[in-house]
Amino acid sequence: MSAAIYPIQVEFPDIATHARSNTGIPYVHTFDSGVAGPHAMVNALTHGNEVCGALVVDALLRAGVRPRRGRLTLAFANVNAYGRFDSSNPDANRFVDQDFNRVWTAQVLDDHARRSCELDRAREMRPVIDTVDLLLDLHSMHEKSAPLLLAGPLPKGADFALSLGAPATVMCDEGHPEGRRMRDYEGFGVPASAKNALLIECGQHFEPSAVTVARDATARFLTASGVLDTTDLPPDWIMPPPPAMRVIEVTKPVVATSMDFRFAEPYTGLEVIPKAGSVIGWSNGEPVHTPYDDCVLVMPSLRQLRPGVTVVRFGKIHR
Repeated sequence: MSAAIYPIQVEFPDIATHARSNTGIPYVHTFDSGVAGPHAMVNALTHGNEVCGALVVDALLRAGVRPRRGRLTLAFANVNAYGRFDSSNPDANRFVDQDFNRVWTAQVLDDHARRSCELDRAREMRPVIDTVDLLLDLHSMHEKSAPLLLAGPLPKGADFALSLGAPATVMCDEGHPEGRRMRDYEGFGVPASAKNALLIECGQHFEPSAVTVARDATARFLTASGVLDTTDLPPDWIMPPPPAMRVIEVTKPVVATSMDFRFAEPYTGLEVIPKAGSVIGWSNGEPVHTPYDDCVLVMPSLRQLRPGVTVVRFGKIHR
């Protein structure tokens, strides 16, 4: 499986107009309805080349959307990486120094001896994120694949994901060995906390269908949270729901230990491998086997291959 080259089929919005904000944090905008309700946040550009979220947040800000209840934060995260986009090398601006979505523990953020572009930005955004009750983090994928709603390892995340009604597949996992995601930060990842967060992988980075999924998920999230009514959003954002939803529990990530990793087939994600022990690839010349029957392959990709990167996850259909 080699890294496919995908055409860039969407426009990258000029977000400079959103740099100045009412929070004092560039590109982070919070609006308070003055009516009791949760603080909901829609976040874009956790990774600099994942443009579907930027298109959605840009559209909401330009439309002047305001919450009916509670507070609404609309944010662009790794704007430095976004500004480095180069169409001739469209994967190079995922981040500047390190993955923005692997730094989200208090221990890491409090360790000011550690510095990077992404850590500085995370620390800048942290005071707002600390006040958020419900988070939707908009992402897209390296490879073409069906959308995935990542709910984290807790039942509250899966329940929240299913309440949205789309997309068809919810994934429950512990995250990445490299570091913690924003969606698992502090109360989002605590069972007893009322806070909750979802991360959605909307499709391949540069295909229009990823934007359609991002709009649909955002509209569903904002209405489910109660901060907006359906009539507050463009009428074409909410798509027909899938016939059914399923929850896949990730049991194990397959992590590259070197640059020597290859897949046995050109997997695109959500393939169900019937028999335990099936070879799905090779790592350092050694076969990688499925651990159980009906094993689901989640988000296979070698586009960011390097030691320590998850190249695929093994999952079980949970419900």
